[in-house]
Amino acid sequence: MSKLDQLVDRGADRLQGLAERMAAEGGSKAKLADTLAGDADFLRKLKPSLMKARARGEAPTNLEPGRAPRGPSGPQLDRRPKPRGEGGPNPFLVVGVALATGILLAKLIDWRGHRYPRD
Repeated sequence: MSKLDQLVDRGADRLQGLAERMAAEGGSKAKLADTLAGDADFLRKLKPSLMKARARGEAPTNLEPGRAPRGPSGPQLDRRPKPRGEGGPNPFLVVGVALATGILLAKLIDWRGHRYPRD
């Protein structure tokens, strides 16, 4: 766990403790306790290592709001292999062939125009 992850986790723990103290006091402060507890859960989701994992597709992104994440019940699969050769031909090759064909066609049309002038 990185230093920034620890800092975010420590802040979430403090916010959770504040929410528990406010809920114990009752009154108007107790109304804010649920909101602060939700903010603490949200703050835990903002850890930089978790955000990186979600961006790479290694962490779940469909968690239900208000529930803490649980560990997996079974073994997890390895990373998916990257697909090879499914993208088609090289785009530079396609552009080069199209350019060469266009130039050849333009030369052919120009040559035919000089050979058979319209006088």
